[in-house]
Order: sequence, then structure tokens, then C-alpha cells
Amino acid sequence: MLVLKNLIFVAQFLSALGIIGLVLLQHGKGADMGAAFGSGSSGSLFGATGAANFLSRTTAILAVIFFISTLSLTFIGSHKPKASAGVLEGVITPAPASAGANAGKAALPPVDAPAPGQDVPK
Repeated sequence: MLVLKNLIFVAQFLSALGIIGLVLLQHGKGADMGAAFGSGSSGSLFGATGAANFLSRTTAILAVIFFISTLSLTFIGSHKPKASAGVLEGVITPAPASAGANAGKAALPPVDAPAPGQDVPK
């Protein structure tokens, strides 16, 4: 379970870094005005709007990966395994003697027991 948790954490970390990088690469809405006046963005690798579509789709995919990994880590973190007794899990302990059986008897010393002070050598 620890290996799975670490893999999900790595996926979350990499997707977060990817989202940060892609958001910083994207142009704002005001940057489209420059393309109308011939700023040369139409000659880019993806075309005039191809870069925006590619970056926004990739950002959306990474955001979905980030949210799924976050929910997975939350679920794994909130799952608490059943507490076990360890080695003694299957051991059955005998029931203690009931107190009701000895309730009527007075606590008398055994007959063969010496009186107090009699067992001390002189």
C-alpha cells in the first residue's frame, strides 16, 4: 500500500508542476489583439490558435490527473486498517473463576499453616 501511495504522490507532484508550467506558458486574453495586427503568431509551430488549444487541453488533462490523485490520496489516508492483536490474535484465554461460587465461604487459613511468627527460627 505504501508503494501505491508513493506512486500517486509522484503523479500528483508532477501534474502540479506541469500545470504551473503550462499556465505560465499560456497567453492571456489580451494577447490575442497582437495577432490581429500581424505580430507573427500565425507562423508558430501550432498555428494561430493551435498553441492555445494544445496548451489548454494539456492543462485540463493534467488538472484531471491532479484531482484524481488528490482524491485517491485522501481516500488512502482516511482508510484505517483493523487493529490486530499481533501474535496472540488466535489465542483463547480461559474464563476467570466466577466470584459467586466462593461468596458464601469465609476466607480461613489452611489447617496445616503455622501461626504467624512460628516459622521464624530462634
